[in-house]
Amino acid sequence: MTPDLERVDPVHAADLRRHQRLAAYAVLWREPGEILLTRISRHGHHPGAWTLPGGGVDHGEDPRDALVREVREETGLLVRPDRLLDVHSAHFTGRAPDGVVEDFHGVHLILSAELDDPTVQPSVLEIDGTTDAVAWVPVQRIRADEVEVLDVVRAALAHAG
Repeated sequence: MTPDLERVDPVHAADLRRHQRLAAYAVLWREPGEILLTRISRHGHHPGAWTLPGGGVDHGEDPRDALVREVREETGLLVRPDRLLDVHSAHFTGRAPDGVVEDFHGVHLILSAELDDPTVQPSVLEIDGTTDAVAWVPVQRIRADEVEVLDVVRAALAHAG
């Protein structure tokens, strides 16, 4: 997915607020061929698009702990992080949720993870946050471009095997 970018000429780019964000995202599978995704709410970048469950790593927080915390908030599921699949990067100039135009750089750690209890159904726990829905999505629909996903999802699929 290409973000809705705000074009700023390079001469004025130095005047922009610069924001770098480290995040950890989980790749969770369910048979046959479904991946767990979360939908971005009106409070986040790219509202309505689907992404992997996860989010920002707080200062001093271990990325695996952040992954567990974020997945719990966004899906209600408890997970066990496994191995690092890829490091994805997104860099663009755009309007932040607070309305300020910024030079944004997201560094995304993509980790495989296992569900503690595969029988638990996902549901968004965080109230009025950046996630408004969670669903198991067939990978076939993503590959057929039937579901609007962020690039981090495609990167995860390329490295998840």
